[in-house]
Amino acid sequence: MTIKDIFLDAFGRFAAGDVEVLREIIREDFVNHDPESPRDRDAWIEFVSTGPIATSTLDLKRVIADEEFVVAHYQLIPQEGGLGEAVVDIWRFEGDLIVEHWDVSQPVTAPDQV
Repeated sequence: MTIKDIFLDAFGRFAAGDVEVLREIIREDFVNHDPESPRDRDAWIEFVSTGPIATSTLDLKRVIADEEFVVAHYQLIPQEGGLGEAVVDIWRFEGDLIVEHWDVSQPVTAPDQV
């Protein structure tokens, strides 16, 4: 199984509400590089598991992967509706576990505002 396959399985499980999949796929010494959220594994998992992303719809648009990195682009649509956010996550794997994470996001623009 490739890291892209591992990621797609985990993303699908998380998007369906299985937040425990994060404990299975993220290594103990994980580092999150987003300054707006916790850096270490357990604090980051808690942050994600209890935050708006856990109750949002995640509409995966594309996934790009090589031997070490997976880049995922998706639309995060909050439970209360609206256009949500366009998100790009970059995940670095070692073996079949995630060891690092970076992300960027921006509000989705309505088609008539493009």
